[in-house]
Amino acid sequence: MNLQSCFKIGYVMKTHGLKGEVTFALAPDCPELEDIESVFLQVRNQLVPYFIHSISIKGTKAYVKLEDVNSAEEAEALTGCSLYLPRESRPALPRGEFYSDEIIDFEVIDKDFGLLGRVREVQELGITRHLIVVQEKKEIMIPVNGPFIQGVNKSKKRINVELPEGFLDL
Repeated sequence: MNLQSCFKIGYVMKTHGLKGEVTFALAPDCPELEDIESVFLQVRNQLVPYFIHSISIKGTKAYVKLEDVNSAEEAEALTGCSLYLPRESRPALPRGEFYSDEIIDFEVIDKDFGLLGRVREVQELGITRHLIVVQEKKEIMIPVNGPFIQGVNKSKKRINVELPEGFLDL
């Protein structure tokens, strides 16, 4: 499994208990994990599969016992590792919604201004997400939540927005 065929769902925050349990910090667009049998952890730039023995989810955290991780020391070695799932296991979203990683490099077109640039990244600031659009040497930060995004066309790799007058002057 390689990184391009996976998507990030969070990271290992810390150990939990003395028998090898860990705490996952889950990304806002992380799918339901109750039925997931395994995850990939990025260990030294390689994806390593780990089977889930048990999991308890509370909000944006998951308390997990991974198979073959049996001590606090073994769990500590995983602290800070990013968590991934295969893209094919990601559930489809309703029309008009998108995962942050799937719109990278999409064109962003404003109703009045035309082509603004391409999405370089999606920043998650608390509960809000912002598109970071690169226009020549300028960065434009467009909130995902709110009235700005009018439509997302995944097949054409295009996001249509309607920005208020003066928005680009900020």
